[in-house]
Amino acid sequence: MKRRNAWDRLCWRRRKHGGNGRLSFFTVSLGISNYLKQNGGFSMSTATKQTFSSTKDLNRTLGKKELMGIAIGQIIGAGVMSMMGVAIAMTGRSANLAFMLSAVFTMCTFFPSIFITSCIRMRGGAYTQFAVFAGDKWAGYSSVVSVIGNMSLAMYALSFAQYAVALLPSGGSEKIIALSVGTIFFILNFFGVDLMAKIQNLLVIVLLISLTMFAVFGLPSVDFGTYFSNADGLFLSNGVTGFLTATAYLGFATGGATVILGVSAECKNPTKDIPFVIVTSTVGVALLYGLVATTASGVLPVAEVANQPLTLVAAEILPKPLYIFFIVGGAMFALATTLNSQIMSATKPIMQACEDGWFPKSLAELSRYKTPWKIMLIFYIVLVVPILLDLEIAQISSLVQILGYINNLVLTTTAMKLPKMFPEAWEKSQFRVPIPVFYALMVITCIAILIQASFMLSSMNIKLILFNAATMAFGFFWAFYRYGSGKAKPTVSYEMA
Repeated sequence: MKRRNAWDRLCWRRRKHGGNGRLSFFTVSLGISNYLKQNGGFSMSTATKQTFSSTKDLNRTLGKKELMGIAIGQIIGAGVMSMMGVAIAMTGRSANLAFMLSAVFTMCTFFPSIFITSCIRMRGGAYTQFAVFAGDKWAGYSSVVSVIGNMSLAMYALSFAQYAVALLPSGGSEKIIALSVGTIFFILNFFGVDLMAKIQNLLVIVLLISLTMFAVFGLPSVDFGTYFSNADGLFLSNGVTGFLTATAYLGFATGGATVILGVSAECKNPTKDIPFVIVTSTVGVALLYGLVATTASGVLPVAEVANQPLTLVAAEILPKPLYIFFIVGGAMFALATTLNSQIMSATKPIMQACEDGWFPKSLAELSRYKTPWKIMLIFYIVLVVPILLDLEIAQISSLVQILGYINNLVLTTTAMKLPKMFPEAWEKSQFRVPIPVFYALMVITCIAILIQASFMLSSMNIKLILFNAATMAFGFFWAFYRYGSGKAKPTVSYEMA
């Protein structure tokens, strides 16, 4: 006798018990469910687990406009708002030139990312770049360092709090404000990249208006007849060494555009849009920085504005209503957009690292809004801990910058393989240059990184240097452990243009 499957048995029972041949909706549903189970069908939990754990499944909705908002919002942040006074203290009125030279160095360090992103989509951002060009163990190392490097989230939240306190009549707790704003943006990011990209663009528009207003109101008060003169010793106030040290520190202020590598998996056309946005956002913001720095160092005596936030000069040149608008729309929005950009982009490389087994794959689970909520929770802890430990902004900045320089150096030297590894994509690239020129640009990038790193190291104390060394050591230990145990099984996380 022929064996009946679940569907046949259901219909046979229906006829046997006097059914009229019609099956109710409930009965049909039950039959389908039993049939799927018998034939290796799927359950909802299995489908969700399989579909919502890969960077392939993220919504690809970000265009050039959204990427520009993310990049500009990341560049203009704690760097210009909190480090402007530091730069003036280091080099006096030449801080404007330091900002623009820093942007040149920064652009040099971006050459590898510009060329690579014009050829391939890297779903895991910088993590994928490490995996493709430096090798699997370097990718595992980078995933650990990436978590530590995002301690800068706490720096943005603390900087935001400093400006917020200035507006409150009775002051307030910087720690509580920093924790609150960080919590708000993590909650908002939970609801997906589409919502946050729209909010980001609105914040960036107000931010650009505020900084332009600061420059326009302040420049007429600057005495350009004496500004570039060093008669008073306040232009290049600490000589070439002070100028180059300021340039190295300001790499944190002019960098940031490559944050959009982290959302490559969510871009509509990454090989066209990402390189374009990296270049235009960095150049445009650098020019704006030069104007803002000229006002910041040229309106009041250098001694008064050294190591001070921009609010001091803003209070001098702006009417009260515009001063409040600048605090909110300029300072606070700058830090808010940077915080938002980094939260949006930080999770995707770790998500790919989970998919590859460097961390438990269950951490990459996506919410109904396709956000990796468990990874977001980890980064929320990374934001909270430095704030609770009362670390200062300068300390956090120093903790993460050297690691960034080392990563960039590795990525640059290994990126020289690009034309040989992807010859067809290289030929199609809108940024393709003769091979000798390409190699020369990579060498220039290495030199720029080494110069910035050397000046940064010379200003760090032994504790900060040891912390960076310990972080690197742990990153390599974790990479070799996971790879050697067989738990890490890297996958292909790039796609051709």
